[in-house]
Amino acid sequence: MLIPSPTIYTPPPDNGIDFAYRDEFLLVVNKPSGLLSVPGRGEEKLDSLTVRVQKEFPDALGVHRLDMSTSGLMILALGKEMHRLLSRLFREHKVSKRYVALVAGRLDPAIGVVDLPLGSDWPNRPRQKVDFAGGKSSLTRYRLLAHDVATGTSRVELEPLTGRTHQLRVHMAVIGHPIVGDTLYGGAAGATAERLLLHASELSFTHPFITEPLTLVSEAPF
Repeated sequence: MLIPSPTIYTPPPDNGIDFAYRDEFLLVVNKPSGLLSVPGRGEEKLDSLTVRVQKEFPDALGVHRLDMSTSGLMILALGKEMHRLLSRLFREHKVSKRYVALVAGRLDPAIGVVDLPLGSDWPNRPRQKVDFAGGKSSLTRYRLLAHDVATGTSRVELEPLTGRTHQLRVHMAVIGHPIVGDTLYGGAAGATAERLLLHASELSFTHPFITEPLTLVSEAPF
């Protein structure tokens, strides 16, 4: 039996941290595609956004994660107390997240919600799947931004109302509009780009310390 070789982790070069916001309590940074959010298993997967940030801010702690292939905005707390407060905001669904993606086809209707429970596809990890028996409730709101007739692709805004693993990728694939460059769920669309065309473009939340609303925006690099 031929066992496939594991994918070699080749993170992008460290050209410095791209800060979208920073103060004495928290950081919001742009993670490049291809970089792990936190260290993976093994020394060869130590390089990650969190490790890079900790070189400058040793007390920085990740509050949430993005898939390795996804680019965009991530929040890091400075210190354990701020980590606790920010983590509570995520648990209580008080952080609004929006993504921009390029997907196959044209969405019809142009605005909608995908409501499909998700669970692990254990024989095919790390894949996730729609699981009506044991999956967790998963909701994604989508909105068509533009359609390119020539390429047969659409730019869409995605808002995850829950935070399941690979939620946006599975939901878009299941409704027939896989994200371009998605090698796990994209089928033919997965081979048409060098990276996953999914970008965390906006974060909105109330700053736990200064109690003022923050909205950070990052333009998609595609």
